[in-house]
Amino acid sequence: MIALADLEPLAIDLLLLGAILIVFVADLVIGSKRALGYLTVALLVGAFAASFFLDTEGDALSGAYRGGPWPLFLKRIFLGAGALACLGGIEHLARRETHRQGEYYVLILFSLLGMTLLPGARDLILLFVCFELMGIPLYVLAAYAKTDDPLGDGKITSEASLKLYLVGVVSTAIALFGVSLVVGLAGSTSVAEIAQARSSPLLSAGVAMIIGGMAFKIGAVPFHMWVPDTYQGASTPFVAFLSVAPKVAGFAALATLLLTALALQRDVWLPMIVTLSVVTMLVGNLMAIAQTNVKRLLAFSGVAHIGYMLMAFAAGDVLGLAMLLFYAAGYAVTNVGAFLVIEAVAARGGDDTVESFAGLARRSPGMGLAMLLFLLSLAGIPFVVGFWAKLYVFMAVWRAGFPLLVLLGAVLAVVALFYYLRVARAMYMVAPTDTKPIRPGLALGVAIGLCLLGVVAMGAFPGPIVERAIEAARPFFG
Repeated sequence: MIALADLEPLAIDLLLLGAILIVFVADLVIGSKRALGYLTVALLVGAFAASFFLDTEGDALSGAYRGGPWPLFLKRIFLGAGALACLGGIEHLARRETHRQGEYYVLILFSLLGMTLLPGARDLILLFVCFELMGIPLYVLAAYAKTDDPLGDGKITSEASLKLYLVGVVSTAIALFGVSLVVGLAGSTSVAEIAQARSSPLLSAGVAMIIGGMAFKIGAVPFHMWVPDTYQGASTPFVAFLSVAPKVAGFAALATLLLTALALQRDVWLPMIVTLSVVTMLVGNLMAIAQTNVKRLLAFSGVAHIGYMLMAFAAGDVLGLAMLLFYAAGYAVTNVGAFLVIEAVAARGGDDTVESFAGLARRSPGMGLAMLLFLLSLAGIPFVVGFWAKLYVFMAVWRAGFPLLVLLGAVLAVVALFYYLRVARAMYMVAPTDTKPIRPGLALGVAIGLCLLGVVAMGAFPGPIVERAIEAARPFFG
């Protein structure tokens, strides 16, 4: 019989499960679907706030789940990103999806439940169940904008959803086949017991398949083909969520698999991670230069940022993993904010092209400044959060003995300035074709403002977040 104390490490996840039930019932009785969006955001904010007061240390589910600072830090990233994306999407859904808003919020919450459970999983069966609970709702949500297609026939969105679905299914199959090899050799699905498995060629093959499958999930090169098309075709508020939370969840799964279950196989997986980091940074930054659609530009930019996070992962120590967490937190508020500005511009008669941002600083100075700060943060310019994120990652990787990797990352960070400043140039140096101000609705404006506050506050005071990140990373290294 399960005692109440056994469920304490799952307290936040149980709150999220309760939120799903509340939203599901509220959808049946609330007439105003816009109110349903505010309810979802309030429940997510409540769960986020509760994470600072609840004790989630300890084991649950007979040791298959372990609470602690690592899953707690990641839960806060997931809940924060989910709340911001839902808040920023309230008006979009009210305008475009008048009859399917309840389903949208329930799917988002189910995906979030899979994410919040995943970092604490210490059994591979639970880990992959959580991964699929996270991923399956995303396939449906990617197709939600099929009636928003500017061509009027839904082809772009259908392609976006289909690519995400097919890549997700294939990557899961590859990763599961690799896991089956690892589990077969170890004789157990427990992470602790797998860590004792002896090296062998078959185990190395399993490790390679796991990394390949996970690389699809996080959008690392050469498994990134779905990213730009899905970002362009799906609804922008959903893309704000898709571009951040599932990627961070992918790194959480990689940490459990490689740093715990397969820690003794470091000589096998480290060269793969370093290679993925190099090609991902190169391809992401170089492909972004040619983009004229801002969503596709941010898609390839996101691929490049995955390369930087892989660089931090390759450091393989407390500092590297902690800086990966800090990078993820800063990237979350920055990227969500940038996509929500795109949503504000497109909602007022524009589209996703760079030309739509022409004269934005004259039309709406506040919106232009917000987008500029988001772009500067993505580029790593002082003194917003993106600057500290890149600097700390470079310091950790240099300390771990990869100076050439740091040099490549620094050079490509300069290259990235070119395509980020193209958007900034359009906002500040090109005359607007439409002088009508862009005034986002209350929910969208508040969401952008909160993202901007996060970018500036974390840039001004990175210390507390860094300390929490180091505390969260320590359990992986004793």
